[in-house]
Amino acid sequence: MKISASLYSSKDTPLPQLMQELDNLHIDYIHIDCNDDLSVFDDIEEIRTISRTPIDIHIISDDPAKFYPALQKHRPELVTFQHENLRGPLPPLPVGVKSRIGVAFVSDTPIEAFEHYRPLCSFVLFMTTVPGQSGGQFDQDTFQKIRQFQERYPGTRIHVDGGVNDEVSFILRNMGVYCSVSGSYLMQAKDKPGALLRLRSPYIEGQYRVRDFMILRHELPVIAESDANDLRQLLVCVHESRQGFALVADADGKLAGIVTDRDIRAALIKHLDDLEAICSSDLINPRPVTVDGDSTIGQMLELIRDCPFPIRFLPVVDSDNTLIGAIAFNNLIKGEL
Repeated sequence: MKISASLYSSKDTPLPQLMQELDNLHIDYIHIDCNDDLSVFDDIEEIRTISRTPIDIHIISDDPAKFYPALQKHRPELVTFQHENLRGPLPPLPVGVKSRIGVAFVSDTPIEAFEHYRPLCSFVLFMTTVPGQSGGQFDQDTFQKIRQFQERYPGTRIHVDGGVNDEVSFILRNMGVYCSVSGSYLMQAKDKPGALLRLRSPYIEGQYRVRDFMILRHELPVIAESDANDLRQLLVCVHESRQGFALVADADGKLAGIVTDRDIRAALIKHLDDLEAICSSDLINPRPVTVDGDSTIGQMLELIRDCPFPIRFLPVVDSDNTLIGAIAFNNLIKGEL
């Protein structure tokens, strides 16, 4: 996951010194909040003379067109427009603007608002705090909004801004978020290298529970135990989910097993000389490793580290083994690319 350092969250360090610090950290983007203020392009002009780090500008204005000449001149790599401040449709961008364009939404805006921006925008920025203000608290409901957006607009990159600390960063990476903006956590840290390392760390402990960011049950490929004897139906469930697994639940909603791509391959190898002999019991692992929904991130990671084999999918259950969700770790890998 890319990290965009919010420039104006650091108020006391001279710009040349601050840019040298950030360049030494090999930060991915410089995030600049533009609260209807053309003078921020003076800072961008200065940054261009001392750094090659890409610029990520967030324009918060009801008159975005007045910024178009400056965008043509300074060519920031990323430009985001705040949806709630626009008085109508975004005016057509001039030909000279070559930036990747995105739109920002506050927490209360439904994800369906992105529909109007699809032809223009290659990414969305979810604001979890007040746009343009530093030091806010992350809005936990953003986790669900990210999942809903991914389901409705697959392939569109997701950026997140507001209250991102090391723990939130780990969760966002696991969810496949492309970029997070770090304000006070990084920019006001006395040890910026240490703060950046924690933002990218795979070992995190904190307040969030697995149930806070898991994939919810209704979003998962789940097949009833009574239907799992139908081999074709079981295989189709795994294939059509495009997640590489399917979960089996009994009539009471309790987890009865998991089928993964690996299980399917193992069954094929076992019965290679007689494929007709394959049955559902060859595919279903009735005792998969699971994690309790109330486990912390640290407890979940300890469970994974203690497991003697790699884990790509982790069913989430409650105290009586009722299936409530799952964690898929493929996004952690994709999020680092």
